[in-house]
Amino acid sequence: MKKILLALFLIFAAQQAARAAFADGAMAYNNKNYALAYREILPLARAGNADAEHLLGLMYYMGRGVKQDYRQAMEWHRKAALQGKADAQYVVGAMYYSGNAVIQDQKQAVTWFRKAAEQGHAEAQQVLGLMYRYHMGGVPQDVVIAYMLWNLAAANGSANAIEQRASVLRKMTPEQIEEGQALSAAWKPGTPLPRQSRSGGA
Repeated sequence: MKKILLALFLIFAAQQAARAAFADGAMAYNNKNYALAYREILPLARAGNADAEHLLGLMYYMGRGVKQDYRQAMEWHRKAALQGKADAQYVVGAMYYSGNAVIQDQKQAVTWFRKAAEQGHAEAQQVLGLMYRYHMGGVPQDVVIAYMLWNLAAANGSANAIEQRASVLRKMTPEQIEEGQALSAAWKPGTPLPRQSRSGGA
């Protein structure tokens, strides 16, 4: 029993140390001390810390503290994305959408945007809404799903989603609006998003 308690204590202490190191690295990054941020973040990223992997990916993407390298950015973001980090999933989706460091693939973009959107990521919800509105990446054209996604993104603070929702609203029937509102109200973060509506298809 003592060995188990000691092991748990050591795990907890290691997690606390990692959190503190990440906080120091993130603070350095926010203060534009990128060299210090890199020194703090790199060991954590190599150890599999998803927050550190994502931040290191951003550093490579933006060329902050390191030479800009989209391949490295994608590698680190993908590692964080596979651990469920919504911000990283969004970036991986965006890189597939634009073809940065990978062959452009809108279906892959949809896959990663959906993963982030299902966690409540506003930008991913907003972009996924566009893909439903304009029938991109293999998703069906569906104004109700687009409206629903923009409703969710708007509630999470996306100004773009507010504008897009207002634009599509003028072209929707009362039945479509009612269905979109009902889908928005029923959805909870961490659950699958609907892939098609009853009334919103082209």
